[in-house]
Amino acid sequence: MELIQETPDLSAYLAADEVIDHHHPLVRDTAARLAKDADNSYIYARLAFEFVRDTIPHSQDSGDLRVTWRASDVLEQRTGICYAKAHALTALLRAEDIPTALCYQTFDVVHGLVAVRFKGAWHRQDPRGNKPGVNAQFSLDSEQLAFLPDTAAGERDHPVLYAAPPPPVLSALRAAPDRPHLWNTLPTTL
Repeated sequence: MELIQETPDLSAYLAADEVIDHHHPLVRDTAARLAKDADNSYIYARLAFEFVRDTIPHSQDSGDLRVTWRASDVLEQRTGICYAKAHALTALLRAEDIPTALCYQTFDVVHGLVAVRFKGAWHRQDPRGNKPGVNAQFSLDSEQLAFLPDTAAGERDHPVLYAAPPPPVLSALRAAPDRPHLWNTLPTTL
């Protein structure tokens, strides 16, 4: 699948905003701690991916009822669904000047991932969190995502790379008082 930038301006994939708040002190401190162990941006990106995937539980897996959506809140509260974890990873990567996009798949509902730009190309990564039957890994060679769409069942990958979360995703997160409510209002389309 060919990934398509929502905007041709690569600087949009480095920008901070209310959601991808990579200028927040907690995001900056976390990025600095991770960067100390990285000799280059590729190693940093892998470390940031593993940090989000492995140390911030997916709230459905952990049973956490809180809903997070802002990157700094995900890092502070150490919980989030796929969208929130993608926001946190995007902020950590952009904090170190690595162009990062938000991207999505559709199953019963829309699932959030990220794409990082290395060597002139975009590479999708899924920081959702591993569990039995899910083994997402950071790779620039071949995708190893949490889930593969079954196109015969109507599931699909979305080719668009977003600089900011699309309105259906952000609206669902912001409006949810808790995860059970969010689960009933997750977007099914973008």
